[in-house]
Amino acid sequence: MTKIVHVAVGVIKQDHKFFLTKRLADSHQGGKWEFPGGKVEENETVHQALHRELKEEVAIETLTCTPLMQISHDYGDKKVLLEVFVVDNFNGQAKALEGQQSGWFSLAEFATLHFPAANQAIIEKLLKNYQ
Repeated sequence: MTKIVHVAVGVIKQDHKFFLTKRLADSHQGGKWEFPGGKVEENETVHQALHRELKEEVAIETLTCTPLMQISHDYGDKKVLLEVFVVDNFNGQAKALEGQQSGWFSLAEFATLHFPAANQAIIEKLLKNYQ
């Protein structure tokens, strides 16, 4: 049985742009753009994981977040459960801290970027909610 990786995901929004990071080439789904976040550790809530990961990965302190959706996805070699939150209230300036590319993108620019398959449902929901 394939283990399910539980991931807290932050859709970081400021004005009409979203902050994305590009997965490092040697990681799972490497070279693709994603919404920042990371694995929920043992004895950690999803909110704690989101706060910790966004601080470690993109240098922001999450003040509040709003649940957006949950996604289960099977990549074949890995299964993920994504708990996705909109983060539009935070302290700090988002910037990549782990050597990855990053940037602020409009929804229209998403069409030119490659995302992991599990992110497609997030993009569709954002297009519906924010266009």
